[in-house]
Amino acid sequence: MPDVLVLVEHDGERVHKCTYELLTAARRLGDPAAVVVGTPGTAARLVEPLARHGATSVYAAESTEADEFLTTPAVDALELAVREVSPAAVLVSATTDGKEVAGRLAARLDGGLLIDAVDVDSCGVATQVVFGGSYTVRSQVTHGLPVIALRPGSFEPEERPVEARVRQLALPPVDRGASARVTARRVALAGDRPELTEATVVVSGGRGVGGADGFKVVEQLADALGGAVGASRAAVDAGYYPHQYQVGQTGKSVSPQLYVALGISGAIQHLAGMQTSRTILAVNKDPEAPILDLADYAVVGDLFAVAPQLAQEVAARRAVG
Repeated sequence: MPDVLVLVEHDGERVHKCTYELLTAARRLGDPAAVVVGTPGTAARLVEPLARHGATSVYAAESTEADEFLTTPAVDALELAVREVSPAAVLVSATTDGKEVAGRLAARLDGGLLIDAVDVDSCGVATQVVFGGSYTVRSQVTHGLPVIALRPGSFEPEERPVEARVRQLALPPVDRGASARVTARRVALAGDRPELTEATVVVSGGRGVGGADGFKVVEQLADALGGAVGASRAAVDAGYYPHQYQVGQTGKSVSPQLYVALGISGAIQHLAGMQTSRTILAVNKDPEAPILDLADYAVVGDLFAVAPQLAQEVAARRAVG
């Protein structure tokens, strides 16, 4: 079977869950081959978990300057791997960086680009969410190499242990005058909660939370469910919660098993980032809120009464076993 290249998202020590999802999806198209971009030694640390999730090959694209630049090293590495193995497709995660890498790679290779896919079949036909979440379509690349950006949470990771071959890719020097350079890094304090795009449960708050203090209710329910905290753009713009937690078209896209929306009306911008969630629970005091039409379960009521009761019930059931 042909190789299917998967761009590995990692922090240098740990492979992100979205990569395991890509490896699972890649098996529908061929043999998953992971491309690790990083400083020397990074690939060696990540080979074992990648092989455990089905990567038959691991391409190590390493250089001392790999972490100094945005996206360019990843695009260079994928281009090198494509020219070496002639893959059936390239899969990346539809994160902010992943979408830019996918677009630049497709342009370089004169390939076909599919963004925000939530599924892909064995024939390479992708299911996409388009026009801000207004439509779901099925698309297939008809010219050049398919470059597909899959939305995190679209696939359930499956372990498929194999023996991975490690191959080296010689990254070319980055054109410093034409590439965006990282000037500083700051660690985001996330506590013990899972990363937003990797969480199986997300609890988000909107304008209806009323203020920064109101997000304590959102956090309590998220912690009871073992989930991540999100926020609507309205809540973020109002200063209720940090921008890094925004869910929506201009924020992060999530597809958890359970999405709980507290005090969120359901503007199309927000729905575009979460409507592919498996199950949606909405709590809103406005019976005409658009999100209630999308929700699998809807509660018309005061979130400050409903959410604490739900958190208490969840905690009680977990205590029982």
